[in-house]
Amino acid sequence: MMAISTVKILLIEDSLAEARLLQEFLKQAECDEFTLIHVKRLGEALEEIRHCAVNSCEFDVILLDLTLPDSQGLASLPPLISLAPSLPIVVLTNTNDEKLAIEAVRQGAQDYLVKRQVNLETLMRSMRYAIERKHNLESLRTVNEALQNRVQEQTADLVKAKEINQFKSEFVSILSHDIRNPLNAILLAAGLLKNSDEKLPIEKKTAHYQLIATAVKNMVLLLDEASFIGKADSGKLQFQLVPLDLGVFCSQLIEDAKLATNEKGITVIFTIQGKSEESLWDEISLRHILSNLLNNAIKYSPDNSNIIFELIYQDSSVIFKIKDQGIGIPPEDQAQLFDAFHRASNVGKIPGTGLGLSIVKKCVDAYGGEISVSSQVGAGATFTVVLPLIG
Repeated sequence: MMAISTVKILLIEDSLAEARLLQEFLKQAECDEFTLIHVKRLGEALEEIRHCAVNSCEFDVILLDLTLPDSQGLASLPPLISLAPSLPIVVLTNTNDEKLAIEAVRQGAQDYLVKRQVNLETLMRSMRYAIERKHNLESLRTVNEALQNRVQEQTADLVKAKEINQFKSEFVSILSHDIRNPLNAILLAAGLLKNSDEKLPIEKKTAHYQLIATAVKNMVLLLDEASFIGKADSGKLQFQLVPLDLGVFCSQLIEDAKLATNEKGITVIFTIQGKSEESLWDEISLRHILSNLLNNAIKYSPDNSNIIFELIYQDSSVIFKIKDQGIGIPPEDQAQLFDAFHRASNVGKIPGTGLGLSIVKKCVDAYGGEISVSSQVGAGATFTVVLPLIG
């Protein structure tokens, strides 16, 4: 229980006689440490509360007369409660206003006193009760808010778990579908070789063997991508930093893509800005980033077009830019571009798993870098990757 001697009281009363009477009662309480601030108007009371809040001298209780020059009846309560919601209010009322006082308690006051019935005992008891009741209500409100926050957190966890389960289900479904295509190709080619081996010319046999090899390669790539995303999502990606000359590394990636670029008559124009020197990189993740972006640029570009591949050295970072003249990316797809299995709505029959850019984003994030895209439908796309220099 709070000692009444520590109470700081704000008395809002326009009658000087009533105010003096209350002050006399407080003097009889045999305690000299309480403080009473008396104001005659609601506006003055609001200013006092603001002043005390700024100067860390908050009141413990308000004694409020419901008949004031600038506010009548229950209209005094909302501004006080709004300004100081945790400050208890004891309403002072005349004998014939008791119903109004009870309504005031319903609307947020903690207690009421009938002026002509006030004495030292009832005044102290009412203030003490108001302070303790308000304190209990505030404690209950705090506990309730904490419980609500917990419920919201647990609800968010359940939603997240549901989304994860849905993602896993979609992941397995799409993976099964995408693996089935190369498997069917393998089965078809193997069946033809088995049933017509002696009748097939060498060129046909070679083509079927090549089809099987390509299908197996596609399956391995798909499984590798799925495995990589699983490791990234579980936080099991590990970097093995080795010295790399990025100019040499990028040139080799372009060389590795020669089969695809030659088939479409695409020219990759590679440029380096700044001083090229060895720095520390994880070769696997860097290959995932650049090869996925380069392969996408080739895949979605028209025949006989150019791809611009820029390597730009800065003081503490490296910028990679890959710009194509392909089909572009619709604006509505760009926000989800790096989500697993999401593919732009205009890709048509161009093959793809929808995993490549998700892998790119996870690798860039693991480096603490940034990736952005600028694109217009029919005018190509430019992907810009900024990675910090490690050493």
